[in-house]
Amino acid sequence: MSLFDSEYNDDLNTYDASKNIDEEIKRCKELIRSSGVYNCTDTLEEILNDCLDENKLEDGLYFVNQLLEVFPYNSEYWVKKGLFYNGMLRYSDALDCFEKGLSLNPGDSETLLDKAAVEEMMGLFDNAKESLNAAIAIEPNNEEAYFQIALLEQRNEEYRKAIALFEKVISIDPAFSEAFYEMGYCFECINQFEKSLEAYEKFLELEPYSPNGWYNRGVVLVKLNKLEKALDSYDLAISIKEDFPNAWFNKANALADLGRLQQAVVCFKKVYELDKDDEASCYNIANIYEELGDALNAVKYYTEAIKINESYYEAYLARGYCYDAIGKFHLALKDFNKAISLSQDSADAWYAKADLEYSLGKLKEAVLSYTEAIKIEPDNYDIWFNLAETYLEMGGWLEALEAFDNCIRIDPEDADSYYGKAKINFILSRTQEAVECLRTAFTIDPTIKSDFAKEYPEIKSSRLFKKLLGEI
Repeated sequence: MSLFDSEYNDDLNTYDASKNIDEEIKRCKELIRSSGVYNCTDTLEEILNDCLDENKLEDGLYFVNQLLEVFPYNSEYWVKKGLFYNGMLRYSDALDCFEKGLSLNPGDSETLLDKAAVEEMMGLFDNAKESLNAAIAIEPNNEEAYFQIALLEQRNEEYRKAIALFEKVISIDPAFSEAFYEMGYCFECINQFEKSLEAYEKFLELEPYSPNGWYNRGVVLVKLNKLEKALDSYDLAISIKEDFPNAWFNKANALADLGRLQQAVVCFKKVYELDKDDEASCYNIANIYEELGDALNAVKYYTEAIKINESYYEAYLARGYCYDAIGKFHLALKDFNKAISLSQDSADAWYAKADLEYSLGKLKEAVLSYTEAIKIEPDNYDIWFNLAETYLEMGGWLEALEAFDNCIRIDPEDADSYYGKAKINFILSRTQEAVECLRTAFTIDPTIKSDFAKEYPEIKSSRLFKKLLGEI
């Protein structure tokens, strides 16, 4: 009596691929036990392919080992064993199997491709290239081998070499769509955007329903400042794959660049709907609300970004600006301090904190914060000028003079700083120095004369002073 039902006929090598894979695996194991490997070789070869296709790697490895016990010099079985090991991420074992297969069949270019793929996964890039070149030596028009070498060059940022190889692939097979796609990326990396666009468009002629192809075309069109066309590309990507966060995100950015802020907000919110862990979309929503003057909604979405990423320095800083704008100074100061704690080398955070402290009348604290900002950005004119003004208000005349001098160092045509120095020199009774600073300020910016006349009417009308200035 047969051990099996009618799915296997009298010929033990007949295999029914339509049945459940787990049932067939079980039947094949029974078949080995009852009839031996030699009597069901064809059946086992069929189950090997299904095990690869269905990711039944342990079972496939069992079957191929059974075959190799009977047929130890069959190169195809060694290659299949290597493929199972590769699927199990046992790359070293896979490499050994591919090398064994090649020792039995040195002219197998497909095995050389498999070997190269494993070598690449192991980081043996030179070995991989050697294997691929060996495949080309056997089969000079092997477009897949050229393609894989091109990808290796691309990985090494040898984009021009990669492009030449992708062109070789296309010369062999003009319908090799992936070569156009990767070539588009390489041209983009070397800033040849028109050629990149051309490559992506050729790819899309072959693969018109590729969302990634339309997306990448959109990216290049943005770089070419063709924003409306980029929007069309992103829309096509989204129409093919609606749950495509990157396409929604880039569409939002393009809309924002075009000044269509409300539409941009809708798109960024779609990104957030698709990916609740995307803090960047929340930040951008907040940024747009801030630009629209809606500080409350801006605070709401900066807060959402911070909930997702508690170390989001930029969100704390931006939320601090919003709190400052709506008069919640305590919360603003708290956010600026948090931003500083997250990014010790942020001049912006120290500067924002200093400005707020100045507004709150905490001049000593403001000086300390401006000083910290200057340590990070010693050539930042605005920080030096605000520090000078703060010292001036505190009565720190010499310190203010030094700060104004730094402003002039950074911008020798800075009339405001010369005017500031003049006012301090008047206070210090350094009349000649004051006059020289005024003369320079008036030369650079004649409109300062009216400011001076309003602030110092008694001096401006003095005949002696006019003479010193050379006005009479």
